[in-house]
This record gives sequence, C-alpha cells and structure tokens, in this order.
Amino acid sequence: MSADWSTLVSAEALAAALGRDDLVIVDCRFSLAAAAGAVDAGERAWRTAHVPGAVYAHLDRDLSGPHAPGRGRHPWPTAAAFAQALGRWGIGEGVQVVAYDDGDGAFAARLWWLLHSFGHRRVAVLDGGWARWTALGLPVDASVTARSPRDAAGAFAADALLHAADDIRRHVAAGGLLVDARAAPRFRGEVEPIDPRAGHVPGAVNRPYADNLADGRFKPADALAREFGVLLDGRPPSALVAMCGSGVTACHHLLAMAHAGLDGARLFPGSWSGWIEDPARPVATGP
Repeated sequence: MSADWSTLVSAEALAAALGRDDLVIVDCRFSLAAAAGAVDAGERAWRTAHVPGAVYAHLDRDLSGPHAPGRGRHPWPTAAAFAQALGRWGIGEGVQVVAYDDGDGAFAARLWWLLHSFGHRRVAVLDGGWARWTALGLPVDASVTARSPRDAAGAFAADALLHAADDIRRHVAAGGLLVDARAAPRFRGEVEPIDPRAGHVPGAVNRPYADNLADGRFKPADALAREFGVLLDGRPPSALVAMCGSGVTACHHLLAMAHAGLDGARLFPGSWSGWIEDPARPVATGP
C-alpha cells in the first residue's frame, strides 16, 4: 500500500518509505536571521546533508511571491509560479509529499498549506523534522539529484485565504477569530525584532505557534483538539483566521488544527507585516 499522509508523518514511517516512486521529500530549511548570508543557510545545509532524495524549497524564492502593496514580507505566490515550482520538483497529481525543516516545522508547514490550499491533499510534515531524523541516526545524503519534471497546474482555493485588510476588519467585527501565532512579547508590542512597528491587529487573540508542540513534536491530536476547542468556544473551525508576522508560522496553526480534525480555518497571508504597510491602520498593544 502506498503512503498516504495528509498532516504529519513520523520519521520512522518516512524512513520505511524511502525510495518509493510516488514520494517527493522537500527540504524547507531556512533562516530568518539578519546576518549576512543567513538567507541561504538552509540551502547550504541541504547541499551538505539531507534526507535521501530530498529537493530544496527556498522560502523567499519558491514559497513566496513578489512584493505587492499589503502583501507583507513573504507574499503569497501566484498559482502559476507555484505550479512551476511543483513541476520542477516532480510533484504532480497523486504524488505523496513530505516536507521538513530544522526548526519547529513552521517553514515546512508553509509548504503544507500552500499545497493543501492548492488542492493537493497528499502532503505531510515530518514530525520532529531534521532534528529528530538525525537524532534517530536515520540515513542522510549529500548528493543532489534533479527529479523528472512534471506538468502541474491548479489554483488556490478562494476560501483558504483572506488577503485584504478590509476583509480582516469585517471578519473580526462579525465575531470571527483572528489568531496571531507570534510569541507573546511581540503580540503585546513589547519587542519587535523584525517589523518596523510593534503590536497587533485590534481584536486579534494570541496563541504562539510553539504551543502546538511538546518536546519538539506536535502534541497529540486530542490535546490539540481540546486547546483549539477552547479558542473556538463553540464556533466552527471556519471562524478562525490565522496570522503571524508574515504568513509563515501561522500555517503551523492550520496544520495543527487539521491534525486535530478541525479543517476549515483560513490564513491572512499578509499578516502583521502587511497590515502595518498602511500607517493609517490601527495598532493595538498589550495582552
């Protein structure tokens, strides 16, 4: 039976599936550090060692699009550009995709949500990522092999994203949930290491994406279901829109919710960095 993973996959299960014709593994390691050369640190690490057969996805070049007003630091790519990347990686209909990174799964979750909202549901994130893979002594490889390109086409589901700030305002005003995945000090406006203004969108609530994890892996589905159930407070998952600094770590919440059986939440891809591009938009601080 072929692998069929749609949220998370363990290192042990992936190791047993290596070499399958229907499997594409994507290394999403990346660094947001401001140091010179940091932007390509993930790709350099991939060239040094990676899960056997893995291709590389660069957050800026492959998992983001060109800047446009209000779209934030990591703009959502166009469907055409994303389809071109999928074809280059050999990802077509029916392919099982597994994404990983060397952090807490946030960059891999960005690819997961891109594919999920593109209609490709056989995609999972490696639970525990590169750290757990190497800790278990599982195989690594340094060779870079191009995959046979495939034709890929599609469109992002219109109900998966809320791009416009006005739509976010209406969502909050109607009683919808806007959940900010940034760390609490950033949400409160006490620190801001990346963006030019500190604070949060008025009406947003804070759940740091790290709360989805325990000991470097995602919490069990039932635990996540309980925790997000408290946030939802009787509302359906579709009432929740996730955001963060630039639409990357928010995808971690969407993956955690799907793992918990709570499908239907959406993403504000411009997130905080897109919101503050217009200085006239209100900014809240505090808890």
